[in-house]
Amino acid sequence: MKGQRIFLNTIIFILSVFYVPAFSESLDKRVIEHTLKNGMKLLLLERHQSPTVATTIMFKVGSVDEKTGRTGTAHLLEHMLFKGTKMLGTRDYKKEKPLLDKMDEIAVQLDTEERKGEKADRKKIERLKTELKKIQEKHKNLVIKDEFAAIYSKHGGAGYNAGTSRDTTSYLISLPSNKVELWAAIESDRIKNPVLREFYSERDVVMEERRMSYDNDPEGSLMENFLASAYNAHPYGMPTIGWMSDIKFLPKSEVERFLKSYYAPNNCVIAVVGDIKPEKVIKMIEKYFGDIPPQETPERIWTEEPEQSGERRIEVEFDANPNIMIGYHKPTIPHQDDYVFDIIDFVLGSGRTSRLYKKMVEEKRIAVSVHTYSMPGSRYPNLFVFYGVPRAPHTVRELEEAFYEELERLKNEPVSQKELEKVINHLEASLIRQLGSNRGMADTLSYYHAITGDWRYIMTHIDMIKKITPEDIMNTAKKYFKKSNRTVAILVKKEEK
Repeated sequence: MKGQRIFLNTIIFILSVFYVPAFSESLDKRVIEHTLKNGMKLLLLERHQSPTVATTIMFKVGSVDEKTGRTGTAHLLEHMLFKGTKMLGTRDYKKEKPLLDKMDEIAVQLDTEERKGEKADRKKIERLKTELKKIQEKHKNLVIKDEFAAIYSKHGGAGYNAGTSRDTTSYLISLPSNKVELWAAIESDRIKNPVLREFYSERDVVMEERRMSYDNDPEGSLMENFLASAYNAHPYGMPTIGWMSDIKFLPKSEVERFLKSYYAPNNCVIAVVGDIKPEKVIKMIEKYFGDIPPQETPERIWTEEPEQSGERRIEVEFDANPNIMIGYHKPTIPHQDDYVFDIIDFVLGSGRTSRLYKKMVEEKRIAVSVHTYSMPGSRYPNLFVFYGVPRAPHTVRELEEAFYEELERLKNEPVSQKELEKVINHLEASLIRQLGSNRGMADTLSYYHAITGDWRYIMTHIDMIKKITPEDIMNTAKKYFKKSNRTVAILVKKEEK
């Protein structure tokens, strides 16, 4: 096993030294960029290793773009865009439309009455619920469930999914290369003619998802409370899934407004990677997406999180084993210090060879697991986070002190050249693995283009890392890893409290 590990490390090193520079240079020449007249950006990469294609449609919109009191809009909209269009997901849209309008009318009345709380007319609420349920039952007969997924599955599609983050919303599918036109027809119809059917039942589904993932989940609850404490002003402190009180009464009209405002071609990047002829795909996308009118997107978030003026500490009570999160505010890409944090992340918390793992898990044996990462997004200044789970009978306090000891070492002891070389080799090898698949390439191209405005960030990243010195690391650590800049969240057992 040891010899095999040495062999694999040697291969990674050779790939890092010789393959990555050539790969980056080749990528710059091979990625085809095209912008439609309506502003939609296309990134195409031709690969013929297999007769398949990976596609990513990414909109530069996420929960960070929501209004106060309307949290969860971006996530619920993503759910709704799986429900179909005027052509897909319905047996007869003309018959369906009056029922949808009637449901909206009743639901608005119901939400209005329920918001009154103790002053609400309970009889009126029950009557409206009964009426809404009758219409919903009638409407079910006109709905074809999951028709998008069924069509893709029938034609060899795989990995059909979507995701909403604080920064972006994306729609993914991989499929045989001879089905690209089918994809273009379906996805353009999703943007042009979406029907937000089953809205009120899906709103209930999201509420249940929130209960499972946050309200009744210790890690989710800790994370949510941690971010809400770390951000006083910026919307990064709001949960992507939304606050329960917002989801419960989220108006369909607000979700429709959000759709029209942000799901615009000039706010969208499409990446198509695989067995394609770029010229043919461009014509195909022009045909199906080119007539979607551009929109003037709303003004982006301008609120800045004020500089933190003192440590913030919270405890979250839960019937679960304790753990701890510590976060420090930091800049985001393409700030020079963000590159330094990439090195710090690897040195301190990346895998079994990291300083934190060796010290806290292997040597002191005070932790079951330790991690570092940046969150919750990348469009705006974010947090560098330490996460740890103590090994009984050790406590989160011991983990906290151990984290601080390693930070002091980072501030005062230069990182060795050997560690820096390991970081570069690791990042280059990770890049090779990430971009090795069509799916990884499509997601990476679209993400960095949406976030930075230029997908070439993935090519210049390693070069910037190579310029960073041990002094840069110490200076960055001293600048950001200070008590007044940190938020500490601890999960404690209720009985212990």
